[in-house]
Amino acid sequence: MPIVRISANSGFCFGVVYAVEMAELYLSEHPYLYCLGDIVHNEEEIQRLKEKGLRIISHADLPKLKGETVLIRAHGEPPETYEMALRYGIHLLDASCPVVLKLQNRLRAIDQPNVQIVLLGKLGHPEVVGLVGQLQHAKLFIVSSAEEVDTLPLDPIQPTYLFSQTTKAPALFAAVADRLRQRIPHAVIADTLCRQVSNREPHLIEFARNHDVVLFVAGKKSSNGRSLFSICEAVNPRSYYISSPEEIQWEWLEGAETIGIAGATSTPQWLMEKVKMHIETHLATVLA
Repeated sequence: MPIVRISANSGFCFGVVYAVEMAELYLSEHPYLYCLGDIVHNEEEIQRLKEKGLRIISHADLPKLKGETVLIRAHGEPPETYEMALRYGIHLLDASCPVVLKLQNRLRAIDQPNVQIVLLGKLGHPEVVGLVGQLQHAKLFIVSSAEEVDTLPLDPIQPTYLFSQTTKAPALFAAVADRLRQRIPHAVIADTLCRQVSNREPHLIEFARNHDVVLFVAGKKSSNGRSLFSICEAVNPRSYYISSPEEIQWEWLEGAETIGIAGATSTPQWLMEKVKMHIETHLATVLA
């Protein structure tokens, strides 16, 4: 029977652990809790927490929630969200990741009209929305690739900074930094990547190499999941992205002696365990 292993370097990052634990603690003493946006980009985990009383809301719902308690997830929020909460008498449980808060503070510190900022990030991603909200005066350019740097209308004389959404891949950040230095040698390169996330890459590469098949478990909305999966797939072509055990196609596992299960920073440990049990139950039935 094939060996099935779960990567020891997968699963929730500390920021997500903090947010989920804060939600669970509150829900252990209250019947429900509002959360501004998906607490984590994993549909299975959201459903688990909804069954405990978590209610996902949008910013448009805030005016209707006077006197209620609302959780701010690890991605962080722009200042306008805190202003709205104050205006409508909303109590906030702030689970913003400390790494994200530090980045927000750095942006506010250089927010001047003569400053231009290049931000590596996914447009519309909740962390990026929170970062953009910190700026009132600086000129901001958001890029998702190194090639996009060439098209930016940058002033070669103005003070220039490069920052990144905390969960981006180090190789991508390095490529963007190199391209920006070619255009503006004096640009300040601020490495704002979360090391707990970026340090997973070498472990994931080694894990993918050492297994015949890899099942990468992550939510469909997980930006970090897609990024880590692409690294895994580059090393091992027999890598497959799934969001739940039911998505496994058994022909993927044919001839495999070792099967690896890995996940994103938004993938709960219990879900990877569920995938492992699903595989082992199927294999035991087939080989019986």
